[in-house]
Amino acid sequence: MKRILIDTNAYASFKRNDPVALEVIRASEHIGINMIVLGELYCGFKGGSREKRNRKELEQFLDSPRVELLVIDEETAEFYANIYWDLKKKGNPVPSNDIWVAASAMRHGLALFTYDDHFKSIEGLLLREGE
Repeated sequence: MKRILIDTNAYASFKRNDPVALEVIRASEHIGINMIVLGELYCGFKGGSREKRNRKELEQFLDSPRVELLVIDEETAEFYANIYWDLKKKGNPVPSNDIWVAASAMRHGLALFTYDDHFKSIEGLLLREGE
């Protein structure tokens, strides 16, 4: 899968030099990151002792020509609503932020690179799972 959207845990694994994350990100031609993931990363940075360094590294990552910062638009909101109600009918909850991440991946036709198993319950979502 050459076109991915990265989840927060995938970016964190990449920064920890996880071999799977390094391989997936290096092999990807297009890497999307949405505002929800960006917000989660900023929250993690604020709670840590290396906020300035982490922000600088993230800025460098975002500056790559392969990386696109994706906005949440009306079409993404439609995907969100469909995912939410499908999961609710199944009685299979997923955290709200993760529904936005999945909706963004689906909206842009990207495989979601994540280490979270609960994304498997979202029909139609392409996954590139970490191990």
